[in-house]
Amino acid sequence: MSKFKNVIVRKPAKSMVDGITSAPELGKPDYELAVKQHDAYIQALKQCGVEVTELEALEEYPDACFVEDAAVLTRKCAIITNPGAASRNGEKEHIVEAVRKFYDDDKIAYIKSPGTLEGGDVMMVGDHFYVGRSARTNEEGIRQFIEILESYGLTGSEVTLEKVLHLKTGVNYLENNTFLVAGEFVEKEEFKNARQILIPEDEAYAANCIWVNDKVIVPEGFPKTAQAVRDAGYEVITTDTSEYRKLDGGLSCLSLRF
Repeated sequence: MSKFKNVIVRKPAKSMVDGITSAPELGKPDYELAVKQHDAYIQALKQCGVEVTELEALEEYPDACFVEDAAVLTRKCAIITNPGAASRNGEKEHIVEAVRKFYDDDKIAYIKSPGTLEGGDVMMVGDHFYVGRSARTNEEGIRQFIEILESYGLTGSEVTLEKVLHLKTGVNYLENNTFLVAGEFVEKEEFKNARQILIPEDEAYAANCIWVNDKVIVPEGFPKTAQAVRDAGYEVITTDTSEYRKLDGGLSCLSLRF
């Protein structure tokens, strides 16, 4: 897998305490702690040898720190998404300027209504992109996305989701046909013949790890997952995302890696 050179992140806003969640029982995020965790996340990324661009917080969009959902950045083009969550849809307008620093305008494409797509539903495996059909990403969004990919010589295919919010909630690609899989993805046809690192049910949240230049960043507090990744031959960096978990967010959600 080709190495990443750049990463884009966005500072959490104070309004994040009112972000979308399916797990209110975890409580509201602690903003001060979330800021510290975000800083530690950036340091973990820098340990992987990437340049990090940090965008300013957007108070009007409580979930905007989950910058991955607003764009998909490939080696040939950038695709600005059309987020399916109404309260997040405007985030796409605020990512374009940052993306333009790395891609010419003729290499930037857009998902248009009625199509919806969020980057958390997109998993890059070399030049192929798996796309989860979810409550946030619809059939028309996937059709447009694959059409854009194919115009650049890339490919894509749809994965049906049953229980998870986003595709990468439960499956993430490392490299060399190796996937972290949890829950419904263990038996999915698309990943059956891959080298699977199975994430136990009690650590399902930790399926959302990120591979960055031969290192794997794993959420802190999931020792079985961290050990399984080490056993697969990877150097592991752990960082705490407890406050982002309260908003259904994980490691991949917090950055655009390209």
